[in-house]
Amino acid sequence: MSRSMAFYGKGGVGKSTVVSNLTTALAHLGRTVLQVGCDPKRDSSRNLVRHFPPVTLMDLLAAGKAELEPDDILMDGGERIDCIEVGGPKPGVGCAGRGLGRLFEELEEMEIFDRDYDYVFYDVLGDVVCGGFAVPMRSGYAEEVYVVTSGEFMSLYAANNIARGIRNYAEDGDVRMGGLIANVKDLEYDRPLIEAFAKRIGTHVVDYLEWNKVVYAAERRRTTVLRHAPNDPMAERWLDLARKLEADPRPHIPTPMGDAELDLFLEELFGFSDAPGPVGCEVTTDGRSPAAGGKVVTLGIGGQATAG
Repeated sequence: MSRSMAFYGKGGVGKSTVVSNLTTALAHLGRTVLQVGCDPKRDSSRNLVRHFPPVTLMDLLAAGKAELEPDDILMDGGERIDCIEVGGPKPGVGCAGRGLGRLFEELEEMEIFDRDYDYVFYDVLGDVVCGGFAVPMRSGYAEEVYVVTSGEFMSLYAANNIARGIRNYAEDGDVRMGGLIANVKDLEYDRPLIEAFAKRIGTHVVDYLEWNKVVYAAERRRTTVLRHAPNDPMAERWLDLARKLEADPRPHIPTPMGDAELDLFLEELFGFSDAPGPVGCEVTTDGRSPAAGGKVVTLGIGGQATAG
């Protein structure tokens, strides 16, 4: 049975880089992987397929293609790797999230999920957890959700929002958070920030990846590190990550923060604890609304919380 994983994260955090290199690493270890690009930019498979731009589901549908077959949308991503790109409308036109919903309908009809893949990866657009882009976690296609993050303020903000989406869907389904994957520029600076954030929302860090010029060099050549520089120490880091994901799955339901509480937490985390809090603002401590059972606290002067 396949392990299905969705990867979310703030736009630009390096999510597609992480996913494509992880896919290559698992294939190197002998696993079969289906990587599904769920972004209208259709760039998830850029470092895997031989030809770019790739074939996309939305392009085929727009061209009037009916009764699609697996060979129409499956692309060769290398040995033991298949790739699919949903694509989307032109920028500013239409709804890309709707296209993602249509993708899963087509994949079901083609019985793609009945194929004997070891892993199915969903590389999902940015930090969006709206109805369309939440389909992998909302509809049960992805059982584990990993959030790629850096130690930057907005990246952690997005990670908390994604954790809120996971918690919402976990209450009625089987989706669980798998953890954070840290993709950072300065490990010494970012590590304590990410560790504190992970502890606060009830999750853990699967692994840390620090920026390395060999990753940049591989991407300039539209490939992954293991294919570009298999003997580089960074290639072994991707294999380490693949082994950790395989050997130690730790699915759980996170405990994200509400908006106001998150702002205060991040202000203190980044050393801005002297910033004035929104006096009198009621917030919840677990990311849920009061109507859903969230514990309410009221923020006083300086952002200090008092029991509600």
